[in-house]
This record gives sequence, structure tokens and C-alpha cells, in this order.
Amino acid sequence: MKWQGREGSSNVGRGSSGGGPVKIGGVGLLLLVIVYSLFGGNPRDIINEQNRTQQEQQVNNSEKASSKEVEEAEKMLSVVLKDTEDVWHEKFSEINKTYEEPKLHFFEGAVSTGCGNADKNVGPFYCSLDQTIYMDVTFYNMLTQKLGADGGDYAMAYVLAHEVGHHVQKELGILDRVHNIQRRLNEKDANKYSVALETQADYFAGVFSYYIKEKGYLEEGDIEEAISAVQSVGDDHIQKMGQGYVQPEKFTHGSSELRNEWFQRGFKYHDFEHADSFGEMGLRIQ
Repeated sequence: MKWQGREGSSNVGRGSSGGGPVKIGGVGLLLLVIVYSLFGGNPRDIINEQNRTQQEQQVNNSEKASSKEVEEAEKMLSVVLKDTEDVWHEKFSEINKTYEEPKLHFFEGAVSTGCGNADKNVGPFYCSLDQTIYMDVTFYNMLTQKLGADGGDYAMAYVLAHEVGHHVQKELGILDRVHNIQRRLNEKDANKYSVALETQADYFAGVFSYYIKEKGYLEEGDIEEAISAVQSVGDDHIQKMGQGYVQPEKFTHGSSELRNEWFQRGFKYHDFEHADSFGEMGLRIQ
């Protein structure tokens, strides 16, 4: 992705918190937890659950990144955030709505958020209560080393675009409606709504990617990097890695195939009209 020398967002902050971290243990569980929070769900739910039940995990040396690598990644993501702001201001104006920009907060170690305390093992997530995306950029090593993504800067851009997609859902009133519906449902039915939320956020990441292509910012192989990242966080892929078999009834994010389908759908149509993942699954949110 062509990002050097371009303007970054003014909605970026940095800093760790002295608050207690979310505690995590076990590689298989770690993968499931990371993917849950990495691509949406309800951050407050998962953070509180981990605070109740998990034990702290030491960070593997292979996951560490140099300060220079961290600085470069954060600069790149700041530019990506600015690009998302430009895209969604334009798209919201098309439907006569105003887009309120989210914040992006980088941290190392632990951070205090509107959704609770979290540490780096939770992975990037969007907190709807303070409308902020939280990232420790060393998650990139997890994405490639543990989840098998091909890597590349646009894989990271996809992750941020997906999290911004959850903010778009918040702005449209979708996220709050879905969370309210989920509270009244059993786990199996609530999971269906989670899958629809995640695939819709993938759609919005595809919309973003289309406009970045049109602006001439994509390089050869960038879309393939995004697709690899999308497929690496499918529920079926994660379950196979974590437990050796697939349980579709436990899906909360969608299969690799489904997530890729919605990402590419957003790239193809780049509008709001084709974004109704809920209707496609026979779910009502009104």
C-alpha cells in the first residue's frame, strides 16, 4: 500500500494504562479469544469474561517487535485511518447522514478502555462505548505466525478497516440494535447475529478497499494480502487450529469462505444497498 508521505489522522492517541490487564491462558483458547475480539463481538462481554476466568500468559519472544517496526506500523495505520475517514464521510453524505469519526488508540502491554481493562493478548478491538479502536500493533505477528495469514501492510490495513466497519455499524444504529437483540436470545441464536455483524464489517472493509484502489493507493498483491487475512480469521480455520475439528453451530464470525465472500462483495458493489448481511441470513434487526 502506498502510504509514505501521506497525511495521517488527527484522531490517533497513544499510551498504556496502569490498570490491571485482561488475563489469558492456553494457546487454543488464546486463538479463539483473539479472533473474537479482533473482529468485533461485544468487547465488554469478552473482557469481563476473561477477567473472571483466565490466567495471565507470558508474551512469546517471537511476537515482540522492535520500536522502529512499531513506529512504522503506527504511522501506516494512522494514514489508513485518515483514508477511512475520507471514504466514510463521502459514503455517509450520499445517504444524507453525518459521519462522526472514531478514535484510534495505540498501546503496549495494557490499556484502560470504556469497555474495561485489556492487555495486548485481546488483540485489536472496537469499543462502542467510547467509540475508539484499540490496537497493540504487535498483533501483526500473531496474525501471520499463529493464524497463517500471508502478511503485508494491507493485511494490517484490512484489520483496521474492519474495526472501522464496526464503527460504521455504530453510526448507522445497527450495532446497538443487534447487541440489544442478542441479550434476549440463547447462545446459538445470538451467534447468528454475531456472524452477520462480522461479515457486514468485512463488507465495509471491502467498500473501503475499493475506494483506496480508485485513489491509486493499492499496490500489486494488496487485495490478496487482505483476502489472506480474511480467510485466516474464519471460524472454521480457527477451530481447526485450536481443537482439530469444526463446529459450525459455534461460529461467531463466519467461515473463511463466507467472510471472504462478503469482503469481495463490498469491493464489488461499494454501496450500502448490498450490505444487508442480516437479511441474507434471515435475521431481523428492526
